Amino acid sequence: YVGLNDAEGPPTLCDLCLAQVCQSLSSLCSMRADGSMSLIWAPVFPQETADQLLNHMAAKEILNDTTVGIFRSCKELRLRRASIQSCPLSAEAFRLALCPHRLLELDASWVSGGLTGADIVSGLASNPECRSSLQRLSLSGLRLDWESLEANGGIHVGFSSLRGLRMLNLANTDLNDAALEDICNLPHLETLDISCSAISKLTALLECKNTLRSLIAHRQRHLDMSPAQLLFVFSQLHALKHLDFSEDHFSVDDSDGRDGDETVRQLLEGSPQVLPSLVSLDISGRKRISEAAIRSFVESRSGLVFLGLLATGVSSCDFFSTQKSLKVTGEADENQVCEALRRYRDRECFIREALVHLYSLTTDTDKPQPDVLKLVVSGMQRHPTSLQIHLVATACVFNLTTQDLAQAMPISLLSSTVTQLLNTMKNFPNHQQVQKNCLLALCSDYILQEVPFDKYLAAMLVINWLSSHEDPTLQRMAVAVISILVAKLSTEEMAQFSKDIFIMKQLLAIVQQKAMVGVVDSTLKFALSALWNLTDEMPVAARNFIECRGLELYEEVLESYYTEPSIQQKVLGLLNNIAEVEELQADLMEEDILEHILSLLQDSQVDVGVRYFAGGILAHLASRPDAWTLENELRSTVLKQLHDSIMTWTHLEREMVSYRSFHPFCPLLQTCQPAGVQLWAVWAIHLVCTQNTSHYSSMLEKEGLTELLKALAAHPSTHSDIKGLSDSVLSMVEQHQIHAGAFNNQTAPQRS
Repeated sequence: YVGLNDAEGPPTLCDLCLAQVCQSLSSLCSMRADGSMSLIWAPVFPQETADQLLNHMAAKEILNDTTVGIFRSCKELRLRRASIQSCPLSAEAFRLALCPHRLLELDASWVSGGLTGADIVSGLASNPECRSSLQRLSLSGLRLDWESLEANGGIHVGFSSLRGLRMLNLANTDLNDAALEDICNLPHLETLDISCSAISKLTALLECKNTLRSLIAHRQRHLDMSPAQLLFVFSQLHALKHLDFSEDHFSVDDSDGRDGDETVRQLLEGSPQVLPSLVSLDISGRKRISEAAIRSFVESRSGLVFLGLLATGVSSCDFFSTQKSLKVTGEADENQVCEALRRYRDRECFIREALVHLYSLTTDTDKPQPDVLKLVVSGMQRHPTSLQIHLVATACVFNLTTQDLAQAMPISLLSSTVTQLLNTMKNFPNHQQVQKNCLLALCSDYILQEVPFDKYLAAMLVINWLSSHEDPTLQRMAVAVISILVAKLSTEEMAQFSKDIFIMKQLLAIVQQKAMVGVVDSTLKFALSALWNLTDEMPVAARNFIECRGLELYEEVLESYYTEPSIQQKVLGLLNNIAEVEELQADLMEEDILEHILSLLQDSQVDVGVRYFAGGILAHLASRPDAWTLENELRSTVLKQLHDSIMTWTHLEREMVSYRSFHPFCPLLQTCQPAGVQLWAVWAIHLVCTQNTSHYSSMLEKEGLTELLKALAAHPSTHSDIKGLSDSVLSMVEQHQIHAGAFNNQTAPQRS
């Protein structure tokens, strides 16, 4: 779905084709004896396309031991840059499908399924080509687990066997000192990430001091080196351009990380000859840093382009206003905060800190900021289980999409944002503030009406949340969201939704709660609208309504809200839905309620909208003489009053009702029906066709009602009032056909 204001544009043809292949894998493949898939036939893919197919499968979460089997065909699908991030793969599936390829890059971060770092390294090293070709390897989030490999009879093959490696990411692993020594023997190693590992000594880095250009050592909790020792190692890394020695400030008390903080202080205040060529330095989360030291450090290193200072207390230093080419992460302004959200995507502590400051910065914003919203959603996606991130992020989403801001956002961005909000509601069902933030963001008419997302899931999440919360403000928002979502469900989704009697009970409980105190507010109106939509051409929902004693409640509401046409219309609209269901009409055959509805129809002081729905109920019930169980005199009165009343109604400009289909009207338009019944049906069709000619003209033709109207207009016994309205409707349909035909002729492609 691409809107007119969607800056990202449509997906590429390549993406669409790859998505189709992913969707059709089962029909394109046969199964091997071991349960893995094999393409029945495949051309030789362009090399980049093979990489893209693997990445698509991983992104769509369909890459596993079964599907990865297609990549055993190394001639047709030649992988070079492979990503299997977060995929459930076993060691055997990995060995058979990926190790035979001449890989340049492999991202195996956070894979599950039992695959260890040792399995990956030994598998890659078993391919002589990979030993020299592989340049980039990411094993972030894995257990290296050399011991298990050796225990199972495997040969310990270290990282140093992959001689071509230039970039190695071992963040969040059980990397130890011995493995680091092995790694530092790599002849071309330029970038190394050892964040959150078990290393106690960095001395081994001296072995690659002439090649190492980037060292990322965030949150080194197990380091056992004095500040002097650390500084000596750093000072010897002659090729180093990028150093990240940041710390998780949330999980450090004053005693932890003290040596690291002191090392940073000495580095900043020390000789300019230490790391003179540094281009970027990240010390976010470090303590005891002075503005003077920062100024001195930056001034003595003219090549510096990035400085990480989030949660250090010094990012608001006035000095930075003169450093136009220097990017800074911090909390001084929106630029610093957004830089932090961009750079620290995988670091929960920093994303959380940045979002807190972003919330303050966007509280009163009146400027659409799609790029900022995208960063917030990315943070939520990267940390799906972090309550702290989602608590603040959902509040930021509300700030960035409130009022008219959402209308200036790309539709695809809003769609992914709402999808993420729904995931958050699923993941944190019992956290009231998170749910409240999500509801606040969802409670936007533009988002609910115009943005594509899973409306059924949203309705279920909101109704489930509503069942355990009675806060009036939140209840109003939740019911408002449900009332709009229910009207947006497909027929199939509505059928599924309406089966749940629990939903009916929740909404009726709100109506009863409001009716008991006689209040007229938006919550009551939204609840009545939701119930009305829920029962629209849904016999199961209508039956649930009756079983939940909804008829008795609605009879009371009709009487007690006699002077409130907006309430009466919604009540009578639902009773119309019940009257359309033949097997439920008997439940409405009670003299008191029909007398009351008849009085509404007859009263010229009553709003036309109210009289319209009253007439609909009576027309449906009076259309079946065999099912009429009350006095025949009452039916005769109903039929006469229907005709007399309808002829006094003025045309309504405002849209009062919409119909999913005209099927319920078919029985009322038969030539054998009484004039009062026919007149109500034709007047109703004329009303909606006048207000939305294009939509309802097409529906009339598609559902065969034009033929019924023609038969009615041509029948000798049809009343002239009905003939006039029928002819008017048929004329509108004919005009629509002419205009539609003319438009199609203008836009049709010319053939030579």
